[in-house]
Amino acid sequence: MAILERHRRPSPGGDSLSGDLPNSLVIDCHYGSAPDEGVFRGEGLLAVDPGDGGPVHVFGAASAASAESAESAESVASRVPVIEARRYGGQVVIASDAPVVHTEHQGGLEAALARWGDAFAEPAGVRPRPSPTVWCSWYQYFSEVTQEDVAENLTAMDDLAVPVDVVQIDDGYQAAPGDWLTPSGRFDDLPGLVRRIREHGRRAGIWIAPMVVARKSALFAAHPEWMVTDPASGDPVFAGDVLGDSCAALDLTHPDAAEYLADTLRAMRGWGVDYFKIDFVYAGALEGRRHEDVTGVEAYRHGLRLIREAIGPEAYLLGCGAPILPSVGMVDAMRVGPDIAAYWQNPSGHPSEPSQANATRNTVARAWQHGRFWINDPDCLMLRPEVERREDWARTVERYGGLRASSDRLRGLDEWGLETTRRLLTPADPTPLV
Repeated sequence: MAILERHRRPSPGGDSLSGDLPNSLVIDCHYGSAPDEGVFRGEGLLAVDPGDGGPVHVFGAASAASAESAESAESVASRVPVIEARRYGGQVVIASDAPVVHTEHQGGLEAALARWGDAFAEPAGVRPRPSPTVWCSWYQYFSEVTQEDVAENLTAMDDLAVPVDVVQIDDGYQAAPGDWLTPSGRFDDLPGLVRRIREHGRRAGIWIAPMVVARKSALFAAHPEWMVTDPASGDPVFAGDVLGDSCAALDLTHPDAAEYLADTLRAMRGWGVDYFKIDFVYAGALEGRRHEDVTGVEAYRHGLRLIREAIGPEAYLLGCGAPILPSVGMVDAMRVGPDIAAYWQNPSGHPSEPSQANATRNTVARAWQHGRFWINDPDCLMLRPEVERREDWARTVERYGGLRASSDRLRGLDEWGLETTRRLLTPADPTPLV
């Protein structure tokens, strides 16, 4: 436990720790239950800026690749320590449920996080490589995408001279999460579509949620023993709803489940897919009973290694819906915020729900990770005329965007949208932004 003098000014709502200002770097991502009111929580990392020009205090976990992790701090190879800050009188008290490293840095909050990030990533040997430019089917067609929709946009890229490297087929091609090689009724020849993409001189990409299985899927019915289970009840651990499909977490420590997933990815690689967006992968880190007696984080990292081995070192790997620190050094790029949307503010007001405001907030707050941990993916451009405040989102992507992707029906763009899409679809520079 550490106690710091409190210098930060109170928030407008009263004498409390200030972390909800427009330029706040607080991210609403909590491990387990939400913290009490007035408590700020970080999973593996928490920084305190006294606000008086003094050093920023950073409390962080050790890198999974750090040789000193066993002695100096909790390593994210097995578990992510939960760190909390709360005010007592004129002091800020920092507490963690496991040992962490405390460092001090001059130069402000962003500079402190950048220096901490350098030290965290260095043992993992992170060397970010530029990302390709991408067209993604999701934000125009969502799960109702058809093979003809992808083909139409493939032709439009040629006709409209849109500089797309990768055509990524998103959710909707599969019968259900888990049944990845069984096509939905809207796709009758996925390998043929991949072949067509490559014949147009572009790379083929695919979305997959490799660590979840829909309860309605054929895989779940055939192999319930492959699921992570609750130790008390023996029921499959709930891994969330994927577009309305209630899902369980796949146990990738089970040899047969691991081979199933590896075979699936190798099949896609054999079609010619060399860009993989892996989503909802937090499910791989959920705690529960597995074939091997490991923690959730250990199982998650095992799953990432399995995926990388199956797709090969040359394929590009984009993480999404992922634990941040345990993923460092294991993916090429990472989505750093919630989904973008056609509206600025989500009606619910929740900071983790899809909206341009939430995506912008996270993209700016996590800019220090770009070029250190991976290439940051702010999420796709949506520049068709009906998108609210599309100019603001384009400026955010231009300033902070690492991985650049478009997710509009290209023939539906107006002159400004098309020209801006062409201009912003440039390969990511792996140089850190901060």
